[in-house]
Amino acid sequence: MLTVDEMKGLEGKKVYVRVDFNVPHKGAAISDDNRIRAAIPTIAALLKKGAAVVLMSHLGKVDWKKLKKGEKTEADIEAQMKKNDLVIAVEPLKAHLAAAMGKEVKVVFCPENRGEKLAEAVKELKAGEVLLAQNTRYQAGEEKNDAALAAEWAGLVDAFVMDAFGSAHRAHASTVGVPAALAAQGKQVALGYLMEKEVRNLGRCVEPKEDERPYVAILGGAKVSSKIEVIDSLLKKCDKILIGGGMSYTFKKAVYGIDVAASICEDDQLEYAKKCYETGKIVLSVDTKVVKGLNFDDLTAGPEDIKLIDGNGIDFPEGYEGADIGPKTIKLYSDIIKSAKTIFWNGPMGVFENPNLQEGTKGVCEACVEATKNGAFSVIGGGDSAAAAKVFGYTSEFSHVSTGGGASLELIQYDGHLPGIDVIKGE
Repeated sequence: MLTVDEMKGLEGKKVYVRVDFNVPHKGAAISDDNRIRAAIPTIAALLKKGAAVVLMSHLGKVDWKKLKKGEKTEADIEAQMKKNDLVIAVEPLKAHLAAAMGKEVKVVFCPENRGEKLAEAVKELKAGEVLLAQNTRYQAGEEKNDAALAAEWAGLVDAFVMDAFGSAHRAHASTVGVPAALAAQGKQVALGYLMEKEVRNLGRCVEPKEDERPYVAILGGAKVSSKIEVIDSLLKKCDKILIGGGMSYTFKKAVYGIDVAASICEDDQLEYAKKCYETGKIVLSVDTKVVKGLNFDDLTAGPEDIKLIDGNGIDFPEGYEGADIGPKTIKLYSDIIKSAKTIFWNGPMGVFENPNLQEGTKGVCEACVEATKNGAFSVIGGGDSAAAAKVFGYTSEFSHVSTGGGASLELIQYDGHLPGIDVIKGE
């Protein structure tokens, strides 16, 4: 795949860069602009090559099904999103982008993402300047990979760079349609630095070499059903899979036949969970913290009623739900992790947001860090695991922290293939 460093002849050319600026925010206040700053190296490299850079990103979601026919205007979309306390317009991102780029780089914003205003803004853009266009999801055709929309966007530029790993698993107009149209014209399509790093590092979790084993995966999350294909794929790749989080209670009921009381449990996945366990690669907790009265509106509060279930053949008390792994399991999982040479972690072990229920997740995190210091290659697959590592102050201690939770899982699930990657490969 072509990379930014390998792109040639960009002097005076317009380059479309698909970035992931889907940052956490409340209203117009952005609480974390790391995704914006992560894109700066790619943008700076293109500017150094003499290009003018056009940035496009999504921010939040537009529920087009709920918007009545004839009301799909930007004002209607804006009103809908504000009801959910989201700012769908990407304009507030401009200030953060400009600050990250520095005063010497001119950053402009176009309130449109299609039509004459956008075309004129791109036309006027000079080498060394950056244009941030309006949210891609203002267009209903974005998520449908509408050919006409992709062709219009592609017609504005001379080259394409994919640097939005968090969106690489989506076959949208901005991630697949545009580069496909440009590639068909013989124009350059490439991976940005962020994408290049993700592909290289996650690739080691897709096909580990023999000297990179044992390969241990740590999986959490609420539901087995949402990770069936990932589990199937990891069972073929890993030596051990440590299970935690809400999905573990489906496994416990399936394997030990216990009553998990108020815990998350998918009865329709019991047979599947049991079949997975019979491979000998699945490792389950040997003790569990259960709680009563967990406040899901404020996970940091309480609960005062916490019990430890020490053993696997014990029913959970009525009304209680599993919320973390216990101390014996922390020791068990930590020992397995410390023996690994490759580690992939996606999903906390419990309700890590709560100070009383974060020992399991923190213990697993610390074991990964120790293994990394001893030479293991460790990857956090984005999402809540990355958030947990940040809370505990260990983000920089891992070999790689992915910027895309769903994308990282799908890349492993599909053996290194994602729509936003394959289109750059020409596949």
